[in-house]
Amino acid sequence: MLYQAYQMQSDLVSPLRLAAQHLSASLWLQKTERTVLRKVAAACDVLSRLRLTHSRPPYNIHSVTVDDRVIPVVEETVLTLPFGTLLRFRKIDDSMPEQPKVLLAAPLSGHFATLLRETAKTLLQDHDVYITDWHNARDVALMHGGFSLDDYISYLIRFTEAVGPGSHMVAVCQPCVAALAATAVMAEDDHPAQPRSLTLMAGPVDCRVNPTEVNKLATSKPIDWFEKNLISLVPMPHAGFMRRVYPGFVQLSAFMAMNPERHKQSFRSIYEHLDHGRVEEAATIQNFYEEYLAVNDLPAEFYLETVEKVFQTYDLPRGTLQYRGRTVNPAAIRRTALMTVEGERDDICSVGQTVAAQDLCTNVRPYLKTHHIQTGVGHYGVFSGRRWNQQIYPRVRDMIHASM
Repeated sequence: MLYQAYQMQSDLVSPLRLAAQHLSASLWLQKTERTVLRKVAAACDVLSRLRLTHSRPPYNIHSVTVDDRVIPVVEETVLTLPFGTLLRFRKIDDSMPEQPKVLLAAPLSGHFATLLRETAKTLLQDHDVYITDWHNARDVALMHGGFSLDDYISYLIRFTEAVGPGSHMVAVCQPCVAALAATAVMAEDDHPAQPRSLTLMAGPVDCRVNPTEVNKLATSKPIDWFEKNLISLVPMPHAGFMRRVYPGFVQLSAFMAMNPERHKQSFRSIYEHLDHGRVEEAATIQNFYEEYLAVNDLPAEFYLETVEKVFQTYDLPRGTLQYRGRTVNPAAIRRTALMTVEGERDDICSVGQTVAAQDLCTNVRPYLKTHHIQTGVGHYGVFSGRRWNQQIYPRVRDMIHASM
């Protein structure tokens, strides 16, 4: 009933928000100075933005600057599967030398892969970039079956095969466990497309280390509680009608509840900036929330298995994680270079949880292992923002290019 109640509330309020959006747009056309009309327009703008969307925002990566040259970029579909698409950001420049192929493994955790827009664009400077573009589970018909943690790992393997031999994988946050598992399976099978390097950034490889509030929440209830209280059926008229999902709006509500005052102040700031005519300052916050409030429903099987196996029973670091009936063995990885990156102030995946992968990969030679702790950044600062661009990315780039 949870999803149905949400859908009903959203449908009822939608006309009011749409009217506020149109009123705000029409009033801004008339703005000349700070007046009552401007205050009304600013208030309507804020009201129209207090909503969730369920469609992936555009990546808007149309060009990249390489050696002071602006090179056009086009978005291409390489492989489409029911629950995800492999996208490539292809540079249009015949004179461009061949660059390392990088598969960017995006999280499936309530937001769309566009959350890694900046990560992808930065990587594009020196790499041929592909990304796992996960679909909204509420838009996937029941005829396509379920989607489990095993399926997630399978998708990473299939996407890596599609990118081709000699590629590199960069996983951000949640998919670090699946990326390590996929690489281990491919290594054990001596797969010709196994990654030359694997970069794990701010991921929950071993949540027993320095548990965060997120980790404690995951262990505070049995898995049955999560299934009974957080899983819902997709309502009509969506294509995934009757599919069991962990709704993205539930995940987002939990994230926002962690810092409610910060989000309230952000929307106050939008109003104040617009009221004073500071449109560019307002746009920065508006753009963030356009992305943050776009939610992606997770397949119930994948969500519950992730909570249980990654956050409750720690299957990968304990050596008990299963993939299609076989035990995942990170020690099988020998030829893939490994880099782990953590943020000093990360309150989602704390220091120590990602570097744990280094100890699991016992047969990767020491000279193929790299670890970096970035001072002064939280979770999102590991893969976006100034320190990502200026301090973390150069290290990731150098490791990838050294692994060619």
